[in-house]
Amino acid sequence: MGIRLPSMIQNAKQILKLQAKNQSGGVPKGHVAVYVGELQKKRFVVPISYLNHPSFADLLNRAEEEFGFNHPMGGLTIPCREDAFISITSKLNNAL
Repeated sequence: MGIRLPSMIQNAKQILKLQAKNQSGGVPKGHVAVYVGELQKKRFVVPISYLNHPSFADLLNRAEEEFGFNHPMGGLTIPCREDAFISITSKLNNAL
């Protein structure tokens, strides 16, 4: 079993590109904006299909435990490290 590092990097770049493209507030149809980070929050835009995946659902459960339904950023806030979030979403992008 090998590590597919170029693929992970490409997927992370796509996620970051989509995130940067939508900084102005617009979210493309079929996507949702989330704020990620422990101290400083960064906005990401992810496909709604991620919401049904067990790995992403675990992140959502952690967000619910920490924030309930009161998200300080005004959107869905996920309390995890940015690099961990990118790793999980890159794997999801490969799986879907």
